[in-house]
Amino acid sequence: MKNELILILDFGGQYNQLIARRVRECNVYSEVVPFDISIEKIKEKAPKGIIFTGGPASVYGEDSPKCAKEIFNLGIPVLGICYGMQLMTYTLNGNVARANKREYGTIDVKIDNTSSLFQGFDKENKFLMSHTDFVETVPEGFKNIGLTESCPNAAMENAEKKLYGIQFHPEVNNSVNGTQVIKNFLFNICNCSGDWQISSFVDDSIKALKEKIGNKKALCALSGGVDSSVAAVLLSKAIGKNLTCIFVDHGLLRKNEGDEVEEIFTKQFDVNLVRVNAKDRFLNKLAGVVDPERKRKIIGEEFIRVFEEEAKKIGTVDFLVQGTIYPDVIESGLGKSSVIKSHHNVGGLPDYVDFKEIVEPLRDLFKDEVRKTGLELGIPENLVYRQPFPGPGLAIRIIGDITDDKLNILKEADSIFREEIAIAGLHKNINQYFAVLTNLKSVGVMGDERTYDYTIALRAVETTDFMTGIWSKIPYDVLEKVSSRIVNEVNHVNRVVYDITSKPPATIEWE
Repeated sequence: MKNELILILDFGGQYNQLIARRVRECNVYSEVVPFDISIEKIKEKAPKGIIFTGGPASVYGEDSPKCAKEIFNLGIPVLGICYGMQLMTYTLNGNVARANKREYGTIDVKIDNTSSLFQGFDKENKFLMSHTDFVETVPEGFKNIGLTESCPNAAMENAEKKLYGIQFHPEVNNSVNGTQVIKNFLFNICNCSGDWQISSFVDDSIKALKEKIGNKKALCALSGGVDSSVAAVLLSKAIGKNLTCIFVDHGLLRKNEGDEVEEIFTKQFDVNLVRVNAKDRFLNKLAGVVDPERKRKIIGEEFIRVFEEEAKKIGTVDFLVQGTIYPDVIESGLGKSSVIKSHHNVGGLPDYVDFKEIVEPLRDLFKDEVRKTGLELGIPENLVYRQPFPGPGLAIRIIGDITDDKLNILKEADSIFREEIAIAGLHKNINQYFAVLTNLKSVGVMGDERTYDYTIALRAVETTDFMTGIWSKIPYDVLEKVSSRIVNEVNHVNRVVYDITSKPPATIEWE
């Protein structure tokens, strides 16, 4: 069991999961819960502290998310961030108003560094601001501990009740030493010990899975990617041979990947593995489909149908195991945050699923935490740090309809890109890199003849949490070699472009 917990109340901001991640980086376990969690549930969870996240609403709006006033009388420290600060102010009878000038970007904030929240800071620090409303008057019992030129109350505290509010976002990289603000809240104000480790997660998960599944049968959706692989090994540690891994080769994998996955799990791990070659089945279902959300839904549903069929061959199967991770859940909009894209693990499930229950042991982990879990479980490093690959596979890296010919073009181009990145020694520095077959054809000249062929887009991103990311500055000579090889070695491609868009505003995948 976890000895200490920080509850994070989700008020709808897109970066709320970064707060959870920053807390965990401090070796304190955090859990994101809906903003309307009951007081009884909070008492039951007995958190060491509570953090209110940001959100897009205005606190004085009729339908804006609110919390019970009683939460401030539980004796539990509370930190309100952005909308969370405004909500704290509004609930405790301070005044929130519309600003004449919106603050957005990295702003100089003058702070009171005698406050426990700002211990170790200079009197002025740069933090990311993103707000239209602001706290005009702090509630009774509070004092101002921060301001900017446009925002008279950028931070406030009621030290006696351990209630704190900040208008800026400490969880993002743009805020200088922002994580230190969170550390100060955890250790100076909440008196956390910081003893949560991934090893604790592994031990707790194995124990919980043994209790939950017992001697019943479980079926694991194995793609060979890091998420499903870690989920499979975690379940194998918990229930042994009661786990069967079904590897559905939908024909949308990277070049030679199906054979590689089968070899790893049959030779390196003592896991029951069934490989289902279902390429034709998936391509028939996807024929003529161009909308990316439709692709995801179709692939997600077909996955489940295949698993149901295989489960009947195996016998009674009570649980379906999936490698869903935190960013999948949040981007699918299953909490209070808005939908960015549905993930086949969480947003693409059909209404009817022929299993007792779906088990997602990695649902609360970020990608870097999943990798740490994999190493803790003894999974080889080359598999743990394998390139991330979406569940729908190359279907969402082909813009427009999917055909066997397009798949072959993309597989070859992607293989060349990955090969050259590895040769250049960049594979450990770039967190995700891949090729996209666009739906764009353009005129070219090859061998003194006119061509009218496809454009390949290359994508490479550096990130730690996969919630945000920056495009990777790959050396020109490497890009030149990749482009030359693709155009010369891959039929029906006459142009290569490089995507230099960060996340946000773009997502990492194109679809």
